[in-house]
Amino acid sequence: MTETIIHGEAQDRFASVRNLMAASVNSGEDVGLSFTATIEGETVVDLWGGWADAEKSRPWERDTIVNVYSTTKTMTALTALLVADRGELDFDKPVAHYWPEFAQGGKENVTVAHLMSHASGLSGWEESLTTEDLYDWEKATSLLAAQEPWWEPGTTPGYHAITQGYLVGEVVRRITGKSLGTVFREEIAEPLDADFHIGLPPEHDHRVADLIPPEAGVGDGDFSNDIQRKTFINPPIDPLSTRTREWRGAEIPAAGGTGNARSVAEIHALLANGGVAKGKRILSEAGCRKALEPQIEGNDMVLMNLPIKYGLGFGLPGEMIPLPNPNTIFWGGYGGSVIVIDMDKRTTFSYVMNKMNNGLTGDPRSFNLMVAMWTGMAAG
Repeated sequence: MTETIIHGEAQDRFASVRNLMAASVNSGEDVGLSFTATIEGETVVDLWGGWADAEKSRPWERDTIVNVYSTTKTMTALTALLVADRGELDFDKPVAHYWPEFAQGGKENVTVAHLMSHASGLSGWEESLTTEDLYDWEKATSLLAAQEPWWEPGTTPGYHAITQGYLVGEVVRRITGKSLGTVFREEIAEPLDADFHIGLPPEHDHRVADLIPPEAGVGDGDFSNDIQRKTFINPPIDPLSTRTREWRGAEIPAAGGTGNARSVAEIHALLANGGVAKGKRILSEAGCRKALEPQIEGNDMVLMNLPIKYGLGFGLPGEMIPLPNPNTIFWGGYGGSVIVIDMDKRTTFSYVMNKMNNGLTGDPRSFNLMVAMWTGMAAG
């Protein structure tokens, strides 16, 4: 068997990351993957390798990108943090202040912070939807505006797997007059020359790796409650949809982003470094640290009752994810992609892949790579 070559650059103290990535592809745990880390704004690891398809006919190249599912949520949160940093958005105000129609269904007191922290009671749609309905922004948002919450907002977390992007995105649209994907592109991705897209133009399709679905999909098992069931199977989550032009081109800001580890890690270097990346200040340091503010903690009724703590748009360290430093935020995507942003060590780690596992918010493959990074950093 031909040994896998992992391409790219890594500082000598992080050489074990390259070896772990090669071993993961050789064992079949991964097919194609990328991993990037930044420290103090400098990219210290930027590695990729394997294959962009299950048939192993297309190598994973430096510029290969892939759908990262809920890692997209961190880009949506970052966009909202930017709008708030400019003074245009107050997370503590009712959503209806910006989006009047949202007050329907007894939601007049639901705040933007509730949307950002999966606590609004709108983790899914009551009306039956198809995947194609996700491409219709007006339909997706107007249904949520009219809907009654499934639980009392602000009392307990319940992961807004797909809806969060429409909810936060519509608030951003009402404030700026532009779609969330447009604000993200114009004010974050393009200034940083970052290859991440919420709404992918067709000229990039040839660079997109195929997501390889996990053995057991979301919805194949038993649900512990009706809210969980309605969140995950309306509409059903089908990774093969990500191979279509319709999915890629739509703005689905909670699950439809396309990028690679380099773009994810280098964009979030903004948050790790007080609002500056690649020599450009995009947020204030105070605006970045808003993400650390705890919003809600408890057993997430959608994520299999996992104990979790949410800040503004990100997960915070806790029982579910113990992390070395307290001022750390993170999130991951269905199948395995993940971003960790350590504001204490001014570090970001991102892992992006195409072979999916069954997890919804990260997996052991990325954890092993991050342990290797922490070990290398401790060794100096």
